[in-house]
Amino acid sequence: MSRIGNKVITIPAGVTVTKDGNNVTVKGPKGELTRAFAPEIEMHQDGSEITFTRPDDSFKALHGTTRANLNNMVIGVTDGYTVSLTLVGVGYRAQMQGDKLVLAVGYSHPVEMEAPKGITIEVPATTNILLHGISKQKVGQFAAEIRAVRSPEPYKGKGIRYTDEVVRRKEGKTGK
Repeated sequence: MSRIGNKVITIPAGVTVTKDGNNVTVKGPKGELTRAFAPEIEMHQDGSEITFTRPDDSFKALHGTTRANLNNMVIGVTDGYTVSLTLVGVGYRAQMQGDKLVLAVGYSHPVEMEAPKGITIEVPATTNILLHGISKQKVGQFAAEIRAVRSPEPYKGKGIRYTDEVVRRKEGKTGK
């Protein structure tokens, strides 16, 4: 029994969900998202509620994943997603130059990154980066790419980390 897959998705006012074969389009106040879903999982829409059913227990994981993906699309077009990153390290800073994010994180050169379509970058302080978008997958993927430029190291904790991330620190070498 898939516990996530059996939950009902309630569609808020101002959001429309349309199905065309395997493709589902969700339109809302913040934008529009389209995604192709597996044909084995059937979507049933009754007014403002959507449920999913599967043919048998061999599609348990796909059942929950399908429901979670559609719920993420509905949340994205109504509220959007935000990921916050923090730069930790002496001289580490971020700034916007036009539509590019420029990172100075200890390399001999600044690292320039362009945001994918549908993602906006905001730098409220030189050590903070905010990413906004309607697609949870795209926002999370771009945040992971920024973090990979200089992931946090365990000895001094320097690097780019998610704001709520806890970096476990290691003890350094002991001298004799």
